[in-house]
Amino acid sequence: MNKHLSEKSVNRDPFLQFGKWYSERESEDVVYPNAFSLATASRNGDVSVRTVLLKDFTNAGFVFFTNYLGRKGWQIAQNNKAAMLFYWPEPGRQIRIEGIVEKISAAESGVYFSSRPRESRIGAWASEQSSVIPGKDYLISRFDEFDEKFKGKKIPLPPSWGGYMVIPTWFEFWQEGKYRLHDRIAYTLSEKSWIIRRLAP
Repeated sequence: MNKHLSEKSVNRDPFLQFGKWYSERESEDVVYPNAFSLATASRNGDVSVRTVLLKDFTNAGFVFFTNYLGRKGWQIAQNNKAAMLFYWPEPGRQIRIEGIVEKISAAESGVYFSSRPRESRIGAWASEQSSVIPGKDYLISRFDEFDEKFKGKKIPLPPSWGGYMVIPTWFEFWQEGKYRLHDRIAYTLSEKSWIIRRLAP
């Protein structure tokens, strides 16, 4: 693997550059190669970050799924700007992405929801994400309740669950270097074109 990253050698399209690195990551023997940190903020600037899983990406954006009523959901409803971070220590790489967040369609969410294991679909109904609960027994009881409710039936998409797409306005590809002289190549969206610049480490 080439350990040097150059503004002249990267793909001019950041989505294609991401695809190249992501494909290499998927070929490695790691757990959850699609895990990334997602940072969101409320209207008044309270920030929170958590790890979620990338489920799809195209040249339009990056898709993840969650409960719309959880903390990330209500922060996104107040402030649709977000940041993503993929950190891969083994090859010494990280990718940062910033952009705006939009819900994907209920139809698209439904397709993915139907592909999940039955237990995961039941769990989406059972968990009132980010709400305070009296204990684990309460959660298990709700799971059992919905398990019984949907026994022998198709499990519908919960109205409070679905996908978001992060639509990038900025990328940074970081390659670890000797003596902390890391390579940092940033892409900034200007109208419909991407401007590529090298950043000091």
